[in-house]
Formats: sequence, C-alpha cells, structure tokens
Amino acid sequence: MLNSGEEGMMVFEPAFIRVKKGESVTFLPTDPGHDSVSVYTPEGASGWAGKNSKEVTVTFDTEGVYLYKCTPHAMMGMVGVIQVGETHNKKAVKKAVKKLSKTVAMNKDRLKKYMADVK
Repeated sequence: MLNSGEEGMMVFEPAFIRVKKGESVTFLPTDPGHDSVSVYTPEGASGWAGKNSKEVTVTFDTEGVYLYKCTPHAMMGMVGVIQVGETHNKKAVKKAVKKLSKTVAMNKDRLKKYMADVK
C-alpha cells in the first residue's frame, strides 16, 4: 500500500495477484493512511476489512476472483484484483467491476488493466 509507485499515486503493488487455494496474502502499509478492504468475493468466501495503517493477512480458501480497495483512496483508483485458482465467477465479478468502476474518479483504467490479467 503506497502513496506513489510504478503506476502513479495511491497504489497497491502488486495490484493483481494470483494465488493458489489456501495461500495467504499480506497487505503491508508501506506508507501510512491506507487499508485493504474486500469489495467483492466469490460466493461462499469471507471478505476482509483491514484497519487504516495496519498490516492485514488474508487466507484465500475459495477459488475465484476477488476485488479489493483502499477505503480512503478508492476514488483515486487504489483498487486491486486477486485470482485464487480457477475462475468460476467471471460473470458475477464483471458486474462487481462495473459497480466499483462507477466510484472511481481517477486512474479509471487500472481496474480494467488488472482484470485483463485474470485467466
């Protein structure tokens, strides 16, 4: 969770992550003032809500695509995508992407770019 990175201001690096079922991802607040909060999870999966400026580790036990954001900076395009194993929820996640995209004012292309990496 960074104020500035390779893709500009207010970014997760990496913002697209592919993991296997059962693996964990740790979100590190490299710069203060950020959190990681799930926006969309596959059916049956648990979401998460990290606290501002705090590290949070999430274990992914359900396959599919997850969307997440930094609550204070989502409108600036601070969003990300995690693919866990096989993608069984592509149709549903497309609807969630459309909904999330409506809340983004800057860097609107990021989410589309990250979704292009989903296989």
